[in-house]
Amino acid sequence: MTAAKAELIADRGEAASDDQFFRSRPFLEAEGATHTLRIESEEGVLVAPLVVREIEEGGGRDAVSPYGYPGLVGGEGRGGLLPDPLASLALSVRTETPPPLDPAAIDFSGTGLVSVFIRHALDPAPLTGATERNVVQIADPSLPPKSRPSDRRQVRRNLEAGYELTLIPGRETTPEQRARFLDVYEQTMRRTGAAPHYFFGAAYFDRILEAESTWLALAHGPLGDVAAASIAAVSDSYLHYYLSGSSDAHLRSAPMKNVVTLLVEHSRELGLPLNLGGGITAGDALEEFKRGFANRQQAWLTSELICDETRYSELSAGRESGGFFPAYRA
Repeated sequence: MTAAKAELIADRGEAASDDQFFRSRPFLEAEGATHTLRIESEEGVLVAPLVVREIEEGGGRDAVSPYGYPGLVGGEGRGGLLPDPLASLALSVRTETPPPLDPAAIDFSGTGLVSVFIRHALDPAPLTGATERNVVQIADPSLPPKSRPSDRRQVRRNLEAGYELTLIPGRETTPEQRARFLDVYEQTMRRTGAAPHYFFGAAYFDRILEAESTWLALAHGPLGDVAAASIAAVSDSYLHYYLSGSSDAHLRSAPMKNVVTLLVEHSRELGLPLNLGGGITAGDALEEFKRGFANRQQAWLTSELICDETRYSELSAGRESGGFFPAYRA
């Protein structure tokens, strides 16, 4: 029996936006959010920003959350955009998140979507049956700190060699600082063979650093060039180590260890746990690097929602998904 009804609002994610980084206007605009998913039940309303996409060969449309941890959060309960300038303010009001909702009890027919992939915030998922997609590493200031002796020695050697650290609020960064971040970030993406969609471009970083509670952490080498850099942002009671990069020329000195140490200290000052994220695959070198600074772990959850069973089965027929969702895009 249907206990909830979903609708799709063509509002660029406005009905799901608020002052948290992963639902902020700068982030949603940079990510190209197109719609809000609104789910109403007797317990309350849930909203999530979405990027709606066309499925090739006339297959209809599906949707995915913006990158990161935007979540599906408790909403104010309006069914669409308000027709006045106060719309954004009114829609940003949050109520308490209802008890977990069974996706099978949601009527998605009004959305016109075949499927939706939801990236949850680092909270208990508001939908039952969520998938443990990854395990993220957390440096929690409420617990005893952790660091490897080898990492501490490397950080100290870098400081003695003349490496310098700077932490700049996002809105105060200069075009030159952002360009230097972009340079080392793209060096890292090329070095690791990242997929094209990870090359976000200058305009993306310019926009997200306009959000409140963002910072750009820079490690300058002894000659003044940027050796490593990271963007950090506050969202849903965490400081997130979001996107980072290291210069090819400074890899042997591992200056990213200094950057992470700086962000661990900043998270302690804020009184927020630092989400270092996880690896690309479980147990890889990236995860091992982050483990050196983490004192706890947390599962990151996603929900894979099939809105139109018949169309999803037709599109996925004969596909080997390997766990990828939706299967027809594998």
